[in-house]
Amino acid sequence: MGTRKQREKQDEIWIAHSELAAAPGHPFYQRLNELLEAERFDEFVERRCAKFYAEKYGRPSLTPGIYFRALLIGYFEGIGAERGIAWRLADSLALRRFVGIALDEYTPDHSTISRTRRLIDLDTHREVFAWVLGVLADRGLLKGQRIAIDATTLEANAAMRSIVRRDTGESYEEFLRGLAKASGITTPTREDLARLDRKRKKRTSNKAWKSPADEDARIAKMKDGRTHLAHKAEHAVDLDTGAVLAVTLQGADKGDTTTLDETLSEAGMAVAEQIGREAELRPKNKPKVNLDGIEETIADKGYHSGAVMKRMKAYGVRSYIPEKKQTGRRNWAGKAGEQQAVYANRRRVRGEYGKSLLRRRGELVERSFAHCYETGGMRRCHLRGRDNILKRQLVHVGAFNLSLVLRKRLGAGTPRELRNRFARLVVRVVLRFSNRNRQPRHRCRRISGLVAKCVSRSPHPAPSPALQKISYMHHGLLGSSRGTTFDWLTSNRIRFSRSQQ
Repeated sequence: MGTRKQREKQDEIWIAHSELAAAPGHPFYQRLNELLEAERFDEFVERRCAKFYAEKYGRPSLTPGIYFRALLIGYFEGIGAERGIAWRLADSLALRRFVGIALDEYTPDHSTISRTRRLIDLDTHREVFAWVLGVLADRGLLKGQRIAIDATTLEANAAMRSIVRRDTGESYEEFLRGLAKASGITTPTREDLARLDRKRKKRTSNKAWKSPADEDARIAKMKDGRTHLAHKAEHAVDLDTGAVLAVTLQGADKGDTTTLDETLSEAGMAVAEQIGREAELRPKNKPKVNLDGIEETIADKGYHSGAVMKRMKAYGVRSYIPEKKQTGRRNWAGKAGEQQAVYANRRRVRGEYGKSLLRRRGELVERSFAHCYETGGMRRCHLRGRDNILKRQLVHVGAFNLSLVLRKRLGAGTPRELRNRFARLVVRVVLRFSNRNRQPRHRCRRISGLVAKCVSRSPHPAPSPALQKISYMHHGLLGSSRGTTFDWLTSNRIRFSRSQQ
């Protein structure tokens, strides 16, 4: 047995590149790289980003392909901060291979990633997002006929305690001390300030207060009831495929009825661009994107108003937006156009087709929020400024759209899901091997939660006592290679059969 002391040695001054340890690569990222290379992703982003790079002078730069792949890693690994992306990239040999960094090269620091993001403008990030939509359209994963729109709040990278007055620049505590002195308290304590603050109405108004760190952030109530500085992210999702057609970043103090038009227009422009692209590339083939553009829009009751219904009718889009409960009857005097639009929308919502669309909206839109912001790690912003956050968000949501292609090819859209599916496959193989040589049935006292779920869905009969070993496999074999796992299964199959004899 070797010891750690024996392995301590002085580092070599020179080492051949062929002698460096090589990683086999992650199967998920290998397939993702195959997809990007087949679609000529690097050539596309290099042409778009050439104007931001000097031709001859300067330090060696971060290539556009490495930069955008690093942001894709943020979604697939669930990392929201660029510091975390840089650390994960330096730590993983598989991710080095994915972005194309050799073992004798340094991975980019977080400051390099941030500087590259600041230099590449917002329109280029939008073009990359549109390129991903083109990849979806080529594979029939984008229709553009029925879209659902919804919004969620993102916690800003700014603290409420740092807000200042827009007119005077005073901090919140200085403002309260001024009110206390005006009310006759010469030396107010913290208890006096808190008591005085509780008596005030509309204490934190966006018209009076702002954040000096992030002036685009707005004071808003989060989903869990907390009051925080936040941004509002709005998605337009294709109800036929689940792809996100458009993503916008709004002020958190804006209502849904005021932000709907911008997101709808972004989605309409994206669908029109894909229609023109299909007509240019495949003029004789049957179109995969709806040639009439967006025909139906589905949203929740927060987007309902008479003016919105009238605008939807003027756009030539059928709306399916439920109404809020109102007391009494509405006065439609002088609003005949709004009345017709509201009544038509009400009839559509109450129909069976409208109810099915609303159910599908709740499924697909919330799924995009969960994948992009919860497991994707962007529920809390680590950047400041609308443009910086939107750049990161466009590539992040673009990675979500790429996961739809990978889910169609691999059956899994993220590395975590691919690992879980492989674990279920291993359990099914063990079930088949163990049931083939099974003697009289016995009940297992201890079975891990994953095995219990797979056994309940499996058509095979009750498992043998050999499956008591599965908990070891669940904790120790998920990160191993395929060959090692099947070697373990082959050797333990003999052991299991001997224990049953």
